[in-house]
Formats: sequence, C-alpha cells, structure tokens
Amino acid sequence: MHKPIIPAMKELPIRDAVRRIQDVVAEATGRRLNGEHEQRLLGVLAGLAGARPNGAPQDYFSYRNVTILLADLRGFMAMTASHPAGAVFELLNRCFGRMSEIIVGHHGVIDKFMGDAIMALFAGEPGVPGEDARRALHCAVDMQIALEALNRERNGGSVPPLYMGVGINTGVVLAGLVGSELYSAYTVIGEEVNLTSRIEAFSLRGQVLISESTYGLCAGFASTGEPMDVYVKGKSERVRLRELLAIPSLGKTLPRQEIRRSPRVAVTLPFSYHLVQNKIVKPAALRGRILDIGYYGVLAEVEQELPLRTELKLELELSLVEHRARDVYARVVKAAQVSGRWQVGLEFTSISPESNSKLQLFVQMLIQGHES
Repeated sequence: MHKPIIPAMKELPIRDAVRRIQDVVAEATGRRLNGEHEQRLLGVLAGLAGARPNGAPQDYFSYRNVTILLADLRGFMAMTASHPAGAVFELLNRCFGRMSEIIVGHHGVIDKFMGDAIMALFAGEPGVPGEDARRALHCAVDMQIALEALNRERNGGSVPPLYMGVGINTGVVLAGLVGSELYSAYTVIGEEVNLTSRIEAFSLRGQVLISESTYGLCAGFASTGEPMDVYVKGKSERVRLRELLAIPSLGKTLPRQEIRRSPRVAVTLPFSYHLVQNKIVKPAALRGRILDIGYYGVLAEVEQELPLRTELKLELELSLVEHRARDVYARVVKAAQVSGRWQVGLEFTSISPESNSKLQLFVQMLIQGHES
C-alpha cells in the first residue's frame, strides 16, 4: 500500500490524531497498530481532512460521502448548576473517554466535542457500500450499552445517571480546514450535518434515530421501529426517521431508558378546559397554563385540585401552526401541589386527526427553536 502524501499544513494534525489513536489502541489491546494497519488509519484520516490518499495533493476542501453520528447528553447542563464542578467534569471526562474509545474501535473519527455533545464521522471503504453506515449504527448501540453500564457502576453516586440521545445521518459533506493561522481545525459542514443535528434533537433518552438515507444502506442489518415523518426546520417536506432497536446478527439490543413516547418541550401556553362528568361536558370554562407539551399529553398548572382520573375537555391555541384545537380530551394521571397551585399531568384520551397532526407539528417546531 502506498503511503498517503498529505499537504504540509495538514500533516501535523493528522499525524497527531494517529498518535493519540495509537495510544488508545495500545492501552486497550497492549499493542500498537503497525505496518499496513497504521497506513490504513493514516489514509482514512487524510481522506477526511481533504487529502488525496493516492499521492496527489488537492485543495484544502473536498466533498465526502460520510455517515455522521451526533450524541448529546440529556439533562447534563442542568446538572452543572447543582453539583460540584469537580464531580461534573470527572463524570464528563469518564463518559466521553469511554465514548471516544468506542468510536475509534468502530473506525470512526471524532470531529469535535461541543460541550456535552460529541460528533463522529464514519467514511466508507471503496467497494463496500453502506459499510460506514453499519459501523456507525453498531457504534451507537455500543455507546448506549456502555453508558448504561457506566450508570450501573455509579449506582448511588452523588451525581444523577447520564442519558444520551443519538442522531445518525448519511450524505455528502464539505470537509476541510476551517480557521486561521491562529487556530484552525478540520471539520465537516453542510446541509447533511445540520440535518443530523435536527435528528438528534428529536431523540429521547437512550434512543438512536436514523435518517432514511442511513436506513437505506443498512435495512437488512438493523432492526428499527416504524417510520415517523417529522418537520425539520429549513426543509420544505417532512423528513422520515426511524428508531434503531437492535442489530440482530450481532445479538445486540438498545437499552431504552425513556418511558415517554414522544419528545416534550417546556412552554408557557395558556389554555382553557371543561370538566367532563358522566360523559357530559360541563359548561363552565376554567383556565390554566401548560408548562410542557408532548404528542400524547401535557404538564399543566391549574388553580383548583383535580383528582386522579378526572376527565377534561381542552382547548389549545397552537399559534405557531395557526390552529385552535377544540377537540382534545384528556384525563389526569398525576397531580401535586406546588407553591399553592396544582400541577397536573394530563394524558390525551381523544384528539381529532387534524388536531393531532397540528399538535405534533407544533411540538416539532418548538424543539427546533421556534418561538411560541
């Protein structure tokens, strides 16, 4: 195999990455990669950095087809406000150290750390269609399994358990050197990177969501849930996603850690409701405030006590989607008094198809930063 020739500006960071990866490999296995294996590693990193592995240097930017994995820790920022800094960083470093080992073990390249998130890239090998997507999916499953094991090891610790949502997408990105002489880094940019971030935002704790382009490359490799079409900011049409459930051929199943069936978003949304008794809607309209909302229910603040199992008819003003939902029925599934007011969890029991569609669109827009 020919040794990759890398432009001088690119050689140092790539060789530094190889050195760090070699350190991880040696620590895990007791030996370093050498010969052909080291050259293959160098070639992969050179390719992602925009260098041509066959020896001819090219511009500092190039288009690459890759699979992108974005993983984000759920609730981590809230944890930083209520726990000692040392404990928080110790846990973050331990977690990301383990995740980094798994990514490198699946021949992925860590693109960047972004606070409590990590982005990795998987490039395919010539003549093996979908190989990068399959490695990314296997990596995501192993990451979720490892995080569950980390939580078990820490059972009873002072810092709460960690949970992670993952989004995976495959497509063409622009790879290259970004920055200046003072600081520069190799990264990827483009619409597919943005889409991966949107996909990850929909994921629940312990969940892995994949795009249709990724699913198309590994449909026979992975077991997934039913397709779901979601609104994605900047896209004129709905985007189809699937939840990764297992990789049957490897005997691996994702450990789901979220009992909710949909994303939930914090809001301040006034609403009105009527009590329903013996299937009769009472005429008196009462008012409250929704504190968070999902596809199947809300957490609301009301002035009067509502016993468990109380039936209600709700009216919601979904201004973002220009829809007033007057046909939403719900029951009280939890209740607690907070600062002199009552907070109630309401589970939807009946909703028209139109209002259901508008409600889901409303939630999806809020997830992506639209103002309510």
